[in-house]
Formats: sequence, structure tokens, C-alpha cells
Amino acid sequence: MVERRDFLKKTGMAAGAFLVTASGDGCIGRISERKSGPLKLAFKPYELQLRHVFTLAGNSRTTTPVILTRLSCDGFSGYGEASLPPYLGETQESVMHFLDSLDLTQFHDPFLVEDILDYVFKSAPGNYAAKASVDIALHDLIGKIAGLPLYRLWGLNPEDTPDTSFTIGIDEPNVVQEKVKEASAYNILKVKLGRNNDREMITAVRSVSNVPICVDVNQGWTDRQLALDMIFWLKDQGVVFVEQPMPKESIDDIAWLTLNSPLPVIADEALQAKEDVMSLYGVYSGINIKLMKCGGLRAAREMVTLAKAIKMEVMFGCMTETSCAVSAASQLSPLARWGDLDGNLLISNDVFEGVKVVDGKIILPDRPGVGVELKPESDIFK
Repeated sequence: MVERRDFLKKTGMAAGAFLVTASGDGCIGRISERKSGPLKLAFKPYELQLRHVFTLAGNSRTTTPVILTRLSCDGFSGYGEASLPPYLGETQESVMHFLDSLDLTQFHDPFLVEDILDYVFKSAPGNYAAKASVDIALHDLIGKIAGLPLYRLWGLNPEDTPDTSFTIGIDEPNVVQEKVKEASAYNILKVKLGRNNDREMITAVRSVSNVPICVDVNQGWTDRQLALDMIFWLKDQGVVFVEQPMPKESIDDIAWLTLNSPLPVIADEALQAKEDVMSLYGVYSGINIKLMKCGGLRAAREMVTLAKAIKMEVMFGCMTETSCAVSAASQLSPLARWGDLDGNLLISNDVFEGVKVVDGKIILPDRPGVGVELKPESDIFK
């Protein structure tokens, strides 16, 4: 009995299972079975500054707007985020409008995750990034109340996290070479393609590095035979998979490409939410799950389960994000074959401390919840 008590104390489970008793200032615990105060949602706009110009097949940018959220309950606070790159179709204004429409004060038990998120998701169609910001904050909150990281609540082994790729945007060869040199600590690079300089991009990378590469075409190829020829060439260059090579509407062409490709073909823009997974079976080899597109951690877990049931590969990706959203996705990364969770590494004004990358591998924080804390100098919610 002494050993069991010591174990529970060390693991933060002294109140039983995954949850703790009510704290001294009154927050909910399963053991106490008494209500806490209402959930309180706060949110603020913020602008992420990229370290380099970020160029994809269709656009370039130097900033990414986000909305940072905080969900509080009797002295505990969980943090979330909605990252808003242009192609998502959400804006800071639309996210704030959606969040302002929610009444989360009706909930007094943050562990009623299904009830709370069902309410959030049914409040309006779409708005996936906005919904993700609430989902992440809610999961962070319950982890903090329980005193455990989410990966432990879910029974995942932190040793099973994958390496994360580091993204190299489309640029001139000399700039690409400098970016690759800066990324020398990473064991795999993600190279953006899809313009008229694909071979030049790969050649520039290979002139300074021989690490494995994955490529993201962002729907930039339109001819399936030329795409297949390029994939065979890419395989010879040490590429391990190809992400969204053709427009998502070109379903028959992509299915043909996947059937004939020597490399896995991964869906990105073609995938939004759980409802899309089955329709991609037989068209792609795997899926890239992003919290901002699917609506958060609950939806992402459901997508992983479904994808694995139909033998599709799983990858976790991200937008340009702070360590908050990246750390949240990283909690699920032990379930994935590949990780592309470097969005926080591409910005210069992160307000959170969270997940780390050591020797190219994702290292999950020991902190409870999604594993983040606000940097001391940050006053975003003060």
C-alpha cells in the first residue's frame, strides 16, 4: 500500500485514475462530485512574425494572424490557438465573432469534454480553426486540473514521438542552401515545391545536405504523367513521400498517381475533417492531420483511429503557429509515422514555452495539459 501511494503521488494520480479532487479554490474533481465555477473564455488577436519569407506554390507571406484563447475555471487556465493562414478562409474577425457567440459559462464541469465540444461544434458550421482554439484550451485545462500531460491521460508513450521535419520554403538556390544549413540539426527536411523550379530546389538542398526529404507540392502539379516522372526522380534524390501533388479536385488523377507512385502520396488540402477520411481511401496512401483544419484534438484522435482502421498512414502537421498549438498536436504525435510540427520554429515572437526538438526528435514536455506556459515577458492576457 505504501508503494502504491508513493506511485500515485509521483504520477499526479493521488485522487484516483486520471483526475484529481477539487482544489482548495474550488475547481471540479471527479472524486468531489461538486460543481466548480463556470467556464470562462477569453481571446486576443496576435500577429506571428516569420523568420523568413514563407513561399508556397500559390503565395508568399511574412506574417500569420492568430487568435490566442484562454479557458479558465476556478484558478486553472488552459490555452488554445486559432492559426489563420490565408487559404483556410478564416480571419481574426470571423474567429472572434464565433468565439463571442459561445456561452461556455453554462458549463461547470470541464471534464464533460463531449458535451462542451458538441455544443461548440454545433454552434455554427465551419469555423474549424476557431473551434480548435476552444478544443485545445479545454484539453489543456483538464490536463492542468488532473496534473498530467495529455499523452499520459491517453496512455501514449512519449518515446514513440517521430522526428519532425523542418520546412524549407520556395526560394532562390542560395537562400535555400542557407536555410538548409540553418536546419542542420534536423533529420528530415520538408521542401516546398509546385512552381517552375522544383528540380532546382531539390538540387540546392542536395548540394549542402544528404538527409531524407519529404516534399509538399501544395496542389502545384497538373499533369499526372509529369507528376509521376517527377516522383521517380525525387525518389532517386532521397525523397520519402510526396504531399498533395495535384489539385484536390483531381481525384482520378491522384488515385492513378498513388497507384503507380514509388513513394507514398499524402493528402493535405484534400482533407478537412473526420468525414473526409473514408473518401480518400484508395486515392492517397495517407493523411496529414492538422488541428486547425479538423477542429482540434478530439477530432484528430478520431481521424487517427479511422485512418489506422483502413490502413492509411498518419502524419501530424501544423500551420505557422505558436508553441501552444504545436505542443497540442505533439501530444498525439506518438500515434503518427511522420511529424511536421515545426510551425513554432518558423516564427520570432512565440509567447509560449512548450514542445522541444532535440536531435531532430519531438520531445514532449512534462508539464500538464498540452505542455505549455506563457513566457514571463508575455502579457497577452494581462
